[in-house]
Amino acid sequence: MKTIFKLLRFTAFGLVLLVAIVLATSWAPDVPVDSLKPRWATAPSRFIAIDGMQVHLRDEGPRGDPSPIVLLHGTSASLHTWEGWAQALRGQRRVIRFDLPGFGLTGPHPRGAYDFAKDDPAFVLAVLDQLKVQRFVLAGNSLGGVIAWHVALAAPQRVDKLILVNSLGFGTEPSAIPLAWRMARAPVLSNAMEYLLPRASVKQGVEGVYGQPERVTPELIDQYYDLTRRQGNRAALTARLRHGDASDTSQLTNIKAPTLILWGGQDRLLPPSHSERFQRAIAGSQRLVFEPLGHVPHEEDAALTVGAVKRFLGI
Repeated sequence: MKTIFKLLRFTAFGLVLLVAIVLATSWAPDVPVDSLKPRWATAPSRFIAIDGMQVHLRDEGPRGDPSPIVLLHGTSASLHTWEGWAQALRGQRRVIRFDLPGFGLTGPHPRGAYDFAKDDPAFVLAVLDQLKVQRFVLAGNSLGGVIAWHVALAAPQRVDKLILVNSLGFGTEPSAIPLAWRMARAPVLSNAMEYLLPRASVKQGVEGVYGQPERVTPELIDQYYDLTRRQGNRAALTARLRHGDASDTSQLTNIKAPTLILWGGQDRLLPPSHSERFQRAIAGSQRLVFEPLGHVPHEEDAALTVGAVKRFLGI
């Protein structure tokens, strides 16, 4: 009996020690947005007031451009994901990118308005209204893609051209959903996520959406890790993911804007077969698959992917 008690005490001590180690290595509470700005809101970043939020935005290139290029990022990303495209395009075209509600430095929506078919398109149009941009080329990746094509449906007279980059629309592959997203959908685990964020899990998540994980740098991990910890972002991610990923793709046939569909051939979350479904649904659309790249091909290889954009836009 004494031996059993000793074993139980040893096991209990081991569990306590294990919990202490996990907390010590993973403890990462939210941080105020002002502490993140010095690193992630350098020039030309600025903030504009929209619907109770201070929206983090970058607006570059010639102001006389009659149809600026607007770039919408995906889930858990930020305007920084488009840096390569912005650098390649801003010399000839006006390029506008911003952090969507619940992500980056913009942070959570005060009313929790995260419906990508209604709330997000209204938000995008509100930003562009404030910038006095009437007509534009709209590009979006993943979540940004589904928002983009809903904007094209809601305001067809304003969208000159549409670019979908590994766009959400036809659901996700359950086996490829990142661990952090699965945790965010679980009530108990999602609460813990607001205080725990192992850097290793961020690294694993980013590498998981790249076709060539060796391209992921420590600086890129810093970016995703820091911006995930922006106050309120993890709670917002939980709220967003509970909306699900289903959308009414029957509406795609109503899109009239010239459309370019770009896809990473190694995307496990939204496989390349989805690009074929988009092409069939949107009359006259063009499709190009970059076989070595993953779910964020514009970030993984900006030079390769933006070349297709330039050809599409006649730059």
